[in-house]
Amino acid sequence: GGGFENICAAADILKGKSIGADAFTLSVYPASTPIYMELAKNGVLAELLGTGAVVKTAFCGPCFGAGDTPANNAFSIRHTTRNFPNREGSKIQNGQISSVALMDARSIAATAANKGFLTSAEDYTGGYTGQKYFFDKTIYDNRVFDSKGVADPSVEIQFGPNIKDWPEMAALPENLIVKVVSEIHDPVTTTDELIPSGETSSYRSNPLGLAEFTLSRKDPAYVGRAKEVQKAQKAIQEGKCPVDALPEMKPVMDVIRKDYPDVSKENLGVGSTIFAVKPGDGSAREQAASCQKVLGGWANIANEYATKRYRSNLINWGMLPFLIKEGELPFTNGDYLFFPQIRKAVEEKDDVIRGYVVGTEGLKEFDVALGELTDDEREIILKGCLINYNRK
Repeated sequence: GGGFENICAAADILKGKSIGADAFTLSVYPASTPIYMELAKNGVLAELLGTGAVVKTAFCGPCFGAGDTPANNAFSIRHTTRNFPNREGSKIQNGQISSVALMDARSIAATAANKGFLTSAEDYTGGYTGQKYFFDKTIYDNRVFDSKGVADPSVEIQFGPNIKDWPEMAALPENLIVKVVSEIHDPVTTTDELIPSGETSSYRSNPLGLAEFTLSRKDPAYVGRAKEVQKAQKAIQEGKCPVDALPEMKPVMDVIRKDYPDVSKENLGVGSTIFAVKPGDGSAREQAASCQKVLGGWANIANEYATKRYRSNLINWGMLPFLIKEGELPFTNGDYLFFPQIRKAVEEKDDVIRGYVVGTEGLKEFDVALGELTDDEREIILKGCLINYNRK
């Protein structure tokens, strides 16, 4: 995978060579269609194909597990940081393992020119042609539909049988109750653990179908727990009593109303949350957040977020990216948490947000933070998700 310069340099290294007919294979992923077009125009594409390399279109194959998964006992050298459990066909418990190592693109080409024997690009003594990249946006003009100002709302979008629309998502309520439905104490939780790749990818255009696999490799009970709690929020959105839909909430509401008697279905939201020490490492898949959201997730609670990207994905799906200090965990899996006046806290940019663990003997206070948020990010959370925000 890579940009124009790396691919052209790889072609120079491979010029006149063959990767061979043995078990070694070489896949090349141009980073965009315009780059692919330029490689075709300047002849580099033909040079690469002539070596036996396979040139593929830019897509998330190496990332989401849709391609180039090494076989059992295979060794893969690659230019992308995608070495996570199960990503590379690695299921040690089934006697299956494959190994991955990172290498710069030019050394991968040198190894390919040497028919798979590990070789550094420093061993290449030839020169580089230094091909110039000429960006041609014609393909985008021809193929990418810009709906701004030209969309026709009267025309219904046609969905295939496994393409589903997003469910309606409520705005952030005045008060929020969330149940902790998963507690993960691994040092890091990857996006591949939050929503696995591979066999799940056939549901990538079916939000609810894909969500059934959320945390399936890390916490198989998560989905059932989240969906059970979601019954209360669905009832609220239908104007019904959440306690009737989720009877276990009755003692929770009884405790809350002792101190907050005005809390009712008119000013309340109910959902789920997970705790993870450091979630979000790995690929950029927004499904790691959206799958929690469509199951009724309203927050993550973490000591820190592994990537800004995962935290941004939570925000874009209207989920609160709560932070709690390391070593301070007043709740456990299965606990109900209550955040009174949460909407006001987001609106007024409170540094510290007060929450309560709802216990049989009353409310136990604890603090969380949201970290830095832009005004747009706050508005997205208040609206319920980026989809709602864009409808303003």
